[in-house]
Amino acid sequence: MRLVRFAAGGRTAYGLLEEDEVRVLPRAPYAGLEPSAERLPLSEVRLLAPCEPSKIVGIGLNYRDHALEFGLTPPEEPMLFLKPSTSVIGPGQDIRYPEASRRVDFEAELGIVIGRTAFRIRPEEAPGCVLGYTCLNDVTARDLQGKDVQFTRSKSFDTFAPMGPWIVPDLDPHSLSIETLLNGERKQHSNTSQLLRDPFYLVHFISWVMTLNPGDVIASGTPSGVGPMLPGDCVEIRIEGIGTLANRVAAWEP
Repeated sequence: MRLVRFAAGGRTAYGLLEEDEVRVLPRAPYAGLEPSAERLPLSEVRLLAPCEPSKIVGIGLNYRDHALEFGLTPPEEPMLFLKPSTSVIGPGQDIRYPEASRRVDFEAELGIVIGRTAFRIRPEEAPGCVLGYTCLNDVTARDLQGKDVQFTRSKSFDTFAPMGPWIVPDLDPHSLSIETLLNGERKQHSNTSQLLRDPFYLVHFISWVMTLNPGDVIASGTPSGVGPMLPGDCVEIRIEGIGTLANRVAAWEP
């Protein structure tokens, strides 16, 4: 099953993607996955970011090899930061290169999409709070990240959270191949089995810090191999069992 959010005929809706057609959902998927009788050809819809998070919770240094490539020690507890909802874009939309930065990096990540309100949940309750999984590019202004004390500015520019192309429920997130291709050349390649804290632990841990709302997304961390993108580049995030999220990089236009 693949859950999509799409635009067609002047409206935005959710649906179930089945081969080359979309079965329209009458309500958001958090309220149920029973589709209506309406079907639309995939060729007649434009895929959007597959959810509308109130927040994206990022996890820093959650792959040991990524910490080591920056000469850092993996943290004793998950390192949390936030990306705003205004940073979200969908498949095929442009990542805008801000004038304030001289180095903008790709970061391939498994996105964990929350399906029901999670507040102070027990670890065994975490799987029931997850709607599914998607590809996410935690775009980062690397020079600003090194300059600032906090990650907020470097992670929060508009267009710095591409995600999609859809959400896949009922997927075991513990051993999925994850990679980045830049202009067709593989730059990152790892497996979610290498995560220091697995997706369900992250849901549990974060829920004791803040309420996770339906549609919120956890960016679970990136493996080693992060690197810069330039205007004109095409970046693809590929995750086994989900698919490919592709976006181009463009200069910021007033």
